[in-house]
Amino acid sequence: MALLQNHIAVVTGAGSGIGRAIAIGYAREGARVVALDIDRDAAEETAALVTADGGGAAAFVLDVSRREDCNAIAKRIGEEVGQVSILVNNAGIVRRNGMLGEADAVVKDWEDVIGTNLTGVFNVTQAFLAPLRASKGRIVNIGSIQSFVHVRTPSSPAYTASKHGVLGFTRALAAELGKEGIRVNAIGPGFIATPLNAQARATNPELVKAFMDHTPLGRPGTAEDMVGPAIFLASDLSAYVTGAIVMADGGYRAV
Repeated sequence: MALLQNHIAVVTGAGSGIGRAIAIGYAREGARVVALDIDRDAAEETAALVTADGGGAAAFVLDVSRREDCNAIAKRIGEEVGQVSILVNNAGIVRRNGMLGEADAVVKDWEDVIGTNLTGVFNVTQAFLAPLRASKGRIVNIGSIQSFVHVRTPSSPAYTASKHGVLGFTRALAAELGKEGIRVNAIGPGFIATPLNAQARATNPELVKAFMDHTPLGRPGTAEDMVGPAIFLASDLSAYVTGAIVMADGGYRAV
């Protein structure tokens, strides 16, 4: 039997990269997938890839930083798709600027990154809390190596703060929602080659080198490398796991 049979899984930021890979991986394990993304065409493309592979999928546009929109989409999904039992909070943005730049730009980076990467996780989780409680569901948040460290490359303090926040939010929810039968865990990706960092990889080889010099496996991760941990945390294989973060970083935090 497929590991996620009879589940409905919502994946934010499912239009590309890690989110798309997880959506496709979940569908292959039997889940009906709901792809959410700020880019409607990208979300629909993910859903089309799932259905072309024989899975079930729906797609909706969502900006996770807009709380009212999150509430509305959760209601719509409940009516049109069914009771959600898995939530993957993957949507995120990166700004690799520090605190010493032009003040207005620094403030905008902070508001945008925190609004999407941290407040967005809160917004979506709160919006789907009722069906997750009813189904004794599973929440998988996408953290980072920057949930623990500020990496030795140019990177926004907002991004590091947001990913520290995701880990703290994961642990707080696990403690609170365990009695409801909801398990809450996170994945900590390292340097993953996705469209999100494609320009940085193309224009800043020193950035890539800095990560690879600190990564024992010696290669960037792929979006597909995140699928196994995501399936594990959403399935009954991890029935006694909550409040944890599974590092998928090529060994970055081991050295």
